[in-house]
Formats: sequence, structure tokens, C-alpha cells
Amino acid sequence: MFRLEATDREVLEHPQEKIITPGGEILFVEAEGLGIVGTCALQKTGPGTFELTKMGVRETARGMKAGEFLLEAIIARAQAMGATKLYLLTNHACEAAIHLYEKLGFAHDAGIMADYGTRYERCDVAMLYVGR
Repeated sequence: MFRLEATDREVLEHPQEKIITPGGEILFVEAEGLGIVGTCALQKTGPGTFELTKMGVRETARGMKAGEFLLEAIIARAQAMGATKLYLLTNHACEAAIHLYEKLGFAHDAGIMADYGTRYERCDVAMLYVGR
């Protein structure tokens, strides 16, 4: 869906250093008969602050609610980790994902865009978790 940017490459090539060691988490979702069909990460970007990042579900698993299951799990994990701010950055082309984010408690936020949105060239949507 996107062209990989330098920031993406750095995180994807060094998940231990960029996600796990600083205090983040990576979750996977598995579907019977298909194996791992999706993933999502919490990247710690400050005290109590996490970016929901690198979320994706294989096309072959779309319609199985794997993304919703994964998003609910990552929100719960962020809360268990004491997140006081949970945000995400994306692009308007991800309409289905944006609808899911809204459904599960994320709201569009200009402050998040101003504070974090410049990290990605493709970013034109920034959302903050406000709860359901």
C-alpha cells in the first residue's frame, strides 16, 4: 500500500532495537490453516507515550475480523503497559483501517499530527486513542 520510507526500514530491519528494547511490544494474529495473518506494534516514543505502528493484515485474511481482534489486543496491551497517550499515523488511503480505528476509540487529532506526523512523508492522518 505504501512505499517504504527510511523510518519504516529502520524499524522493520531492527525490531528488537527500535520496538522491544525501548519498552514496546509486537503482537501477531494467527488464523487456523493460514498461519500468521497480521501484526501490530507499540513503539514507545516517550514516557507513557506509544505509537501504534506497523499494523497490517494479509489480504487472504481480510473479512475474518483479524484486524479488529489485533487492534483490540494492542489497545488492551497499551493500557496494561500504562500508556497515557496512544496514537497512530496513517494515510487517508487506508479508509477501512481508519473506520476500524474510529470504531475502537481513536479520534483525528491535529496535535498528534503536529507533534509526530512529520516523521512520514505519506502521513496525512493522525489519531489519538480517546476510548470508547
